[in-house]
Amino acid sequence: MTHKTSHTLAQLAELLGAKLVGDGQCEITGLAPLKTAQSGQLSFLSNPSYADQLKTTQASAVIIEEKFLESCSANALVAAMPYVAFAKATQLFAEPAMDAQGVHSSAAVDSTAKLGKNVSIAANAVVDADAVLGDDVIIGAGCYIGRGAQLGADCQLHSNVTLYHGVRLGERVEIHSSSVIGADGFGFAFDGSKSVKIHQLGAVLIGDDVEIGAGTTIDRGALEDTEIGNGVKIDNQVQIAHNCKVGEHTIICGCVAIAGSVTIGSYCIMGGASGAVGHIQIADKVQVSAMTLVSQSITEPGMYSTGTIQAKTAEWKRNAIRFQQLDSIAKRLKEIENSTDKK
Repeated sequence: MTHKTSHTLAQLAELLGAKLVGDGQCEITGLAPLKTAQSGQLSFLSNPSYADQLKTTQASAVIIEEKFLESCSANALVAAMPYVAFAKATQLFAEPAMDAQGVHSSAAVDSTAKLGKNVSIAANAVVDADAVLGDDVIIGAGCYIGRGAQLGADCQLHSNVTLYHGVRLGERVEIHSSSVIGADGFGFAFDGSKSVKIHQLGAVLIGDDVEIGAGTTIDRGALEDTEIGNGVKIDNQVQIAHNCKVGEHTIICGCVAIAGSVTIGSYCIMGGASGAVGHIQIADKVQVSAMTLVSQSITEPGMYSTGTIQAKTAEWKRNAIRFQQLDSIAKRLKEIENSTDKK
C-alpha cells in the first residue's frame, strides 16, 4: 500500500536501528508483502519459508536477517529481529484513524469534567460528571465516558466505546470501536426461587500502553477492581469477567472467554477462542493454544492444550466412542494385570 508519508532508506535505517545495504537515497512510500511488493515499497522476511521470494520480489528494499543477505535481490535493511523492525516501520507509515479537532459542538461534556490540554471529543460523545481526561486524549464519535472515569495522557477511544463509571485508564491506551469497559460482572445469589443480584462495587483499572480490540468487554469487579497490566494487548470480541487480573505484556487473542476471578501472569498468550474457568491462576510465560479450555491452575511456564486433533468426521465419531469406553477399558486392563500378577 502506498501512503502519504515517504522516507529514504537511509532515514529508515536510522529510525529502525537497521544496517543499510544498498542505495540510501531510495525512496520508500509504502509497505507490502514480498510476493506482491512493487517498486517504492518496503517488505520484510521473518518466516524462512518465504526465503525463495527474496530473489523475485519487486520490492525496493527488504528487512532481513544477515544470513539472508546474499539471497536478496533488492536493497536491504539488516536487522536482528526483522518482524520487530517491520512493526516499527508500520508505525512510521500509519495514518491516524482519528485527528485531534477539539470538542465538537454536539458533544455533551459535564461542567464538572476536567479536560487536559489538546483534548479532542468527536460528535455525539458524552463525558459524564467528574470524569478526568488527560492531555492529548482523543474521544471518537458516540463514545460514553462514565461518571468519575479517568483517562491518562494520549489515550484514544474509537467510535462508540463505553467506559462505565469509575473506570481508570493509564497512559497511551487505545480502545477500538464498540468495546465496553466496566459493565457489571455476572454475579447472582440464588435464594431457592430466584436469583438475587450481587451489585458490583469495584471498577476496572487498565495500565499504560494497553490496546483493546473491537467489541471486547471487560467487567468491573465485585468488591475489588478488575486489573489489566501494562502493555497487555487484547484482540477483538474478548470477554474478561469480574475480578480478573491480567499480568503485564500478556496477549489475549480473539474470542477468548475468561471467567471471574482468574489471575493470568505476565508474558502469557491466550490463543484464539480459548477459555479459562473461574477462580484459577495461570503462571507467567504460559502459552495456551487455540480452542483450549483451562480448567485448573497452571503453575509452570510452557505451552498447554486440550481437545482432540482434527480428523474426518467419521473417524472423529469412532474416536469419540472410544473415549467413552476408556474407563471400562482401563478397568478390564487392571483386572488382566491383577490376574497376571497372581500367576
